[in-house]
Amino acid sequence: MQTYTSQSIPKLLGRLLFSLLVLNSFMLSAQGNTTIKVNSFSFNAKQKSNFATQGVGEYVERGLTIIHFMGENKYEFKSFDTYGSAEACKEFIEVMAKMEKDQARYIVLAHDSAANASLSNSQELNSLGFQKLTELKGRQAYILHNLNGETSEAIHDISLNVTLSIPNTINDKIAYFPKETFEFEPSVDRYIAHAGGEINEVRYTNTKEALDANYKKGFRLFELDIIETSDGEWVAAHDWEMWSRFTDYSGELPPTLTEFKKHTIYGDYHTLAMSDINHWFSNHKDAILVTDKINEPLKFARAFVDKERLIMELFSQLSIEEATQHGINVMMSQEPLLRLKGDKADYLTINNIEHVAVSRRIISSKKKLMLQLREKGIKVYVFNVNFDPGKDEKYVYENELGLVYGMYADKWSFDTVKTNDEPAK
Repeated sequence: MQTYTSQSIPKLLGRLLFSLLVLNSFMLSAQGNTTIKVNSFSFNAKQKSNFATQGVGEYVERGLTIIHFMGENKYEFKSFDTYGSAEACKEFIEVMAKMEKDQARYIVLAHDSAANASLSNSQELNSLGFQKLTELKGRQAYILHNLNGETSEAIHDISLNVTLSIPNTINDKIAYFPKETFEFEPSVDRYIAHAGGEINEVRYTNTKEALDANYKKGFRLFELDIIETSDGEWVAAHDWEMWSRFTDYSGELPPTLTEFKKHTIYGDYHTLAMSDINHWFSNHKDAILVTDKINEPLKFARAFVDKERLIMELFSQLSIEEATQHGINVMMSQEPLLRLKGDKADYLTINNIEHVAVSRRIISSKKKLMLQLREKGIKVYVFNVNFDPGKDEKYVYENELGLVYGMYADKWSFDTVKTNDEPAK
């Protein structure tokens, strides 16, 4: 779901730094005391706030996140969108007051923007002694903790980074953020093979071999990234920079269709032009194509072999309206979804939009919306699976399915789902 272009370099560096943070945390804890490394970034830092301990890292959402320690190696956490919601501010203040009363040990960190008049005007936060928290301004970094038994607060306009020892005397039985589970029936349509699915531990290939291998494993929904060659032909590739690395192509980008077809991915996997995509789906009549990147629904639906087996992730209000007017199945992308004013679930229902794609990183902060969509029967699929340490298909299956309908998965991890036999080639 993410394009690796020159504009993505800061994001790639951010992921590298995060991986180093996780490794550093693991090495520190292996030397003796269990430690936690916390990074709070303001909006202007353009980085994702995070923490890591015992080799496990977590990104946090916009607002204030509370990390509550139940033991030296046991914790729970929750993000509150205090910037965008007075209701979230109220809940955050109530939890902080209860934790203080219970003498709990915790860390609070801000991400992006966390300030709100409900916080600055809170008499309760003032009475608890959180002076800097009530003085927090928009787009500032912030860290609060009481791990050493005393309250410590810090504010910075850009970023704050601390490494703290977790006391081995903590033994807290209270769970402030108990895990919620949602029942769901296993179904093959909950899993979309991301970029055709992983093949021989290689991702993002968008190739025939990936489709073949993952069809055999059980997938029936297949996402392909659709982009254009220099002569205006549609092909399956994540982006041209990645394709050129995969194929060792050194010519001008984008290539022509003829040039595109000359090259294989890592010398083993065959790329897909539009004719190849149609041929494959013609021979796999229970398979469904889910598109990414392309935002021309009417034109693409006319080119694809079977409009009834097509779901198009779309990225603008104009393209979504065009698709719904012509009976094309729409997967509304995250950005246009979040831009909708008023009741989002009602809008989707009225416009016959049955599918939504969002990052799994936002679902905890958008739980109310996820539940509303679930109630309306709208299928929410999460991407960014395998982007964060430990957040793989198994994690999403065990912790997030039910709240959301399904996921973009790199590999098949759902052996309990039965599928039809493979058709003849």
